[in-house]
Amino acid sequence: MPEALRARIAAVSAHLPSRYRTLDETRVKVAETGGYAPPPGLLEDLTGVRGVHVHEDGANASDLAVTAARSALDEAGLKVGDVDLLLFAATSQDLIEPATAHLVATKLGASCPVFDVKNACNSFLNAMEVAASFIENGRYRTVLIACGELSTLATRWHVPDRQDLLRALPGYTASDAGAAMVLTAGPAGERDPGVLALRFASNSDAWEACTVAGGGSMHHLSVHDDHTTLRLNGDLRQGALDAAPRILATAGEELETVRTSAFVAFHQIAMPQYREMLELFSLPEDRCMPAVAEHGNCAAASLPLQLVKAREADRIESGDLVAMIGLASGFSFGLALVRW
Repeated sequence: MPEALRARIAAVSAHLPSRYRTLDETRVKVAETGGYAPPPGLLEDLTGVRGVHVHEDGANASDLAVTAARSALDEAGLKVGDVDLLLFAATSQDLIEPATAHLVATKLGASCPVFDVKNACNSFLNAMEVAASFIENGRYRTVLIACGELSTLATRWHVPDRQDLLRALPGYTASDAGAAMVLTAGPAGERDPGVLALRFASNSDAWEACTVAGGGSMHHLSVHDDHTTLRLNGDLRQGALDAAPRILATAGEELETVRTSAFVAFHQIAMPQYREMLELFSLPEDRCMPAVAEHGNCAAASLPLQLVKAREADRIESGDLVAMIGLASGFSFGLALVRW
């Protein structure tokens, strides 16, 4: 029989643009548009976020992805020619067509097969699912996942009143970032490192709760703020709560393993949601990281960013169990358990 294979994380990297905009600077810019002027401290009080990273002028999603990808390849000791498959996984994209993965590949000098994986803020986690499946069945041995998020492009600046500000609130914590991960084939012994489990669930009836509606067939040529910016159209929290029984059933026995993991990374949009996640899943706070408070909501890059920050702080060591929990508008849930 062929040897059982497991997808092993050979490297993970994150890139944060050097430009940083505090939420107070955001508040001032919103006030200057001539619409509603938020009082000082309101955005910070509502979100618990200090500020966000902002891309350099002229940068595209592929550029942030390429910077992170190069770092990941260097860490793994690989060249781009060693990559068998390249996946671009993000909420952002350079163009509607072709796949942004082609632009990333061109900038890296890659000649392997490429395609995009897109599922809002769960894009990176779903790309891990795709990569692990290919590696486990022997289709590819080395997969590069690259992510580039220009989420600040979806920030709404003109809001007529407080209610519109609240609907636009997710855009004020949206942050730009790049991330990358290299997965390689390795043995699947009991104590061998790699991706141990992946679980996913959805509550698609909640798809309207949070949207960026422009560019698709519904609002193809619209430039209206309601379509080109992040917008709350309903109760995103309720969508998650409605899906909670399905999520908990999907996680099943893996949830107890999550709670005993050395580190738990989960998608974060603001500090109130961070605290709700700790409560919903009974997560150990001392093994989680409130990255959103300093770095904002980095969309699909948020999970790899937390892994990088945890590793830099020596909170992840070789042999540790690490959990990754993804939440995304749509509504979708994902869980990955990895032995480092």
